[in-house]
Amino acid sequence: MTNGTESQGPLQGAVIAVAGAGGPAGRAMLQRLAKAGAHVVAADANPERLAQAVDQARFDAGGADITGEIVDLLDPDATREWAERIEKDHGPVDGLVHLVGGWRGSASFTETDLADWDFLHKLLIRTVQHTSLAFHDPLLRSTRGRYVLISAAGASSPTAGNAAYAASKAAAEAWTLAMGDSFRKLAGTDPLTAAASVVVIKALVHDEMRAQRPNAKFAGFTDVTDLAEAVTDIWNRPAEEVNGTRLWLTPQP
Repeated sequence: MTNGTESQGPLQGAVIAVAGAGGPAGRAMLQRLAKAGAHVVAADANPERLAQAVDQARFDAGGADITGEIVDLLDPDATREWAERIEKDHGPVDGLVHLVGGWRGSASFTETDLADWDFLHKLLIRTVQHTSLAFHDPLLRSTRGRYVLISAAGASSPTAGNAAYAASKAAAEAWTLAMGDSFRKLAGTDPLTAAASVVVIKALVHDEMRAQRPNAKFAGFTDVTDLAEAVTDIWNRPAEEVNGTRLWLTPQP
């Protein structure tokens, strides 16, 4: 299918996967990447959320080239098979955007429930480990491979009630930056073509949230459309410039 709205976009011909694509952020990401010319392969564990996100993004982008697939990212074999299918069916994989998110917290540090850590460890760390390991080699086989993790400012400035969440995000960031170091070392003296980057936000906001809370300021929040724009722009920048870096979309603590 040809993207009818921007058939000659800057990502024309690119193949980009989006993990955790259900929901408003995923919908905005799918739409923006597709409008830039990419074939976007979306994944989520929730069939209903994924179908809604893909259908809405296709509609918003004028019949864009977006497909969806239910993938359990907590299953390393299923995640690897997903990466292999994308490469087999569509050619070189030019990107993986990791949008999987979730939050649990407590009123104070001592009230932290370690069950929250177990939950967040799976959701925010294991999924990053599985997608990064599965897509590492396919991204290297592309001439413009990018792995992009969406993280949170709390990883660098943890608060008492967010210990489990901040620690999980910090671990995911460290893992992603280690992937970037792998890309750098494997390139050796050759030009770097693959990169791993972290995009840091405070929190996300979208139109539905504004409608529900019309008096809220959402100070420091990043609109999902601005996040999608910033992520898409990573492909416009040299791998050397973005590899192993954090891109802050909110004031750095």
